[in-house]
Amino acid sequence: MSLPPLRFDPLLKTRAWGGGRLRRFGRLFAETTRVGESWDLADLPESIEQGRSSIAEGPLKGLLLHELIRRDPTAVLGSAANPTTTGFPLLVKLLDAQQNLSVQVHPDAAYVERHPEASIKNEAWFVLEADVDSVIYRGIDPSLSAPDFHEMVRTQGPMLEHLIRLPVRRGDCIRLPSGICHSLGAGVLVAEVQTPSDTTFRVWDWDRNDPDRPLHLNQAMECTRFGAAQDDGMAAITRVDEIPPVETSGCRRRRLCQTPDFTIDHIEFDPGSHAITVGSTPLVLLATAGTGSVVDARRNEARLQAGDTVLVPASCDHPRLQTAESISLLQIDIPPRSGIMLA
Repeated sequence: MSLPPLRFDPLLKTRAWGGGRLRRFGRLFAETTRVGESWDLADLPESIEQGRSSIAEGPLKGLLLHELIRRDPTAVLGSAANPTTTGFPLLVKLLDAQQNLSVQVHPDAAYVERHPEASIKNEAWFVLEADVDSVIYRGIDPSLSAPDFHEMVRTQGPMLEHLIRLPVRRGDCIRLPSGICHSLGAGVLVAEVQTPSDTTFRVWDWDRNDPDRPLHLNQAMECTRFGAAQDDGMAAITRVDEIPPVETSGCRRRRLCQTPDFTIDHIEFDPGSHAITVGSTPLVLLATAGTGSVVDARRNEARLQAGDTVLVPASCDHPRLQTAESISLLQIDIPPRSGIMLA
């Protein structure tokens, strides 16, 4: 089976910290609604409400991505297909933080081994918009021990002075492996790429004291990294304007992030028609600026404008990016098996 390029209907999530800026990226919702997340490529377990994407256009319009993978996993995933699972190996979102997100941590492999109901959540943020003087929080002061951190949180001590604060601007990419304590600061809108998990342990919620947003201190303490364990030898943040591009005909590519579960490249395309190279696994394209479309050999077309995510299945026949203007996008690649790093 040859599959066309696929764009999905966004799954909008109201959040206490959300705002209205996702309307600028084509999301439709009431002026009074605070939308914090737009899930644009999702295939989570059935137990998670509104956790599975449906195709927005084309010959497969209305079909769930989960059902498409169930029918023919190789056509969608190629060599990333896994006989033990039937889901897509990534979740792709937009996040609008009008207010600060909770300080939180996600399960690591050791936690998941002890608690099979949880799922590993490795992620990365790409900053699409940021107010002046915006920050994110990533990591804990290495001099703070785990017992001292636990006592500080338990007694509602001075949390902020012990978090590592990173100024951010448009074009920054922040890597957030499991076990790293973090928070998205107010005034920042990001694209988030992550492994398919919705397991989050809140450590502190800015004193919101909302009974619908409980803290999970005991769980968080089981998987939070402290001290030198937070440094895995890879950059916490990369800035797109500081990376020399690799230039080929009509495009400029910069590697932003490489993890065991995905890589992220930022690519700028000149106006025109550009071949998209699909290897043995699918590609995910997320437009950060400009407007275009992805078209296959049969003239099936998926819109790709700023804020859109398009999945190019492994079986897609000679896909091309077509644009009448310059367009920038993130290209997200998946290894043949989740958790395997390719050389």
